[in-house]
Amino acid sequence: MAKQKKHPTGTIAQNKKARHDYFVEQRFEAGLVLAGWEVKSLRAGKAQLVDSYVLLKNGEAWLFGSHFTPLTTASTHVIADPTRTRKLLLNQRELEKIHAAVQQKGHACVCLSLYWSKHLVKCEIALGKGKKEYDKRDTERERDANRDLQRAVRNKGKED
Repeated sequence: MAKQKKHPTGTIAQNKKARHDYFVEQRFEAGLVLAGWEVKSLRAGKAQLVDSYVLLKNGEAWLFGSHFTPLTTASTHVIADPTRTRKLLLNQRELEKIHAAVQQKGHACVCLSLYWSKHLVKCEIALGKGKKEYDKRDTERERDANRDLQRAVRNKGKED
């Protein structure tokens, strides 16, 4: 009997724009309801989360705005919709927490990343408070200062 190939491990896609636009306050791990062609597409790394967000309606969480590019070899007989809404699997307590937080002004629920957990695809979602323009500049300044500090420490060790 042939040995089966292991599933790839690690991150499939990240939403770096969400970390730039929001202060991440609380994170949740959610499962995704996917079609077969979507899983094959994720194995090939064909996912984008740039403008994705989580919407709560009828007591369920839905992922909007994510784009899974269909593979031509995997979806020949299926009409693939790359931007369809996908259901997120969360327990009731988590849904209530998210719903209460999103009701506050300036708060949103966004998808941060997709990753493999054993053979399952998980979605890391986060409650975030929107950043103002000056907050974004402060974050960038702080990141640059830390980078300069690290560079100075690294170069000081080489000079001795």
